[in-house]
Amino acid sequence: MDMHLKGKVALVTGAGRDVGREIALSLAAEGAAVAVNYNGSRERAAAVVAEIEKAGGKAIAYKADVANFEEVQAMVAKVVSDLGGLNIVVNNAGVALRNRFVETTPDEWKKQIDICLYGAIHISKAAAPHLEKAGDGRIIALVGDSSRVGESGLAIVAAARGGVIALMKSLAREMGRFGVTANTISLGLVETPHDLDWVNANRDKLTKLYPLRRLGFPSDIAPMVTLLSSKHGGWITGQTISISGGFSMV
Repeated sequence: MDMHLKGKVALVTGAGRDVGREIALSLAAEGAAVAVNYNGSRERAAAVVAEIEKAGGKAIAYKADVANFEEVQAMVAKVVSDLGGLNIVVNNAGVALRNRFVETTPDEWKKQIDICLYGAIHISKAAAPHLEKAGDGRIIALVGDSSRVGESGLAIVAAARGGVIALMKSLAREMGRFGVTANTISLGLVETPHDLDWVNANRDKLTKLYPLRRLGFPSDIAPMVTLLSSKHGGWITGQTISISGGFSMV
């Protein structure tokens, strides 16, 4: 299926590794020019750009801390100047600090809320005028299923991501008249280097929570992001779509 992304410009936050990297590669393979955002993963972001260019695509890496609105504004302005516009925004950057709620600290709360919730607000706010101008803009946010069903040890990030779900639904209602769609993809546990020791130590117990008896991979996520970014996703908005191997079914 042709996703018709040639000529489109996509910004993917946290695109230097893991799920963000796979999304950037998928969008580029369908013809989009991709702004590869990173904060602390400069070399990884450069590697993603090089991989896209080697395959004949176009990509540029941009450093910005999504928790800092001024940096986000400057990045979005540079993306639009460099690549000629902005059609697709993927709010992927995030952080999860696993800890029992009674043992969490205000510093932990702030870091997760600043990156996960304010990060999505900042990117969406800076991008909104360009997406509305495009007439077919797409906003896609990635969250964990803990934001929908709760999870022990992830109360703060679940709360922050729950706010992201509400943000996407509200933007879907507000920006729809300009042809902009806004959706959330809610993920089960995806195999990445992050938290790998904990995952390996608990793998047997974890996989039993999934009817498909395995955890996810970044390649399980990118196709849905690409679909929602395309014209084929043009009548899907305000939705929270679970890609979780059956972990949640609500």
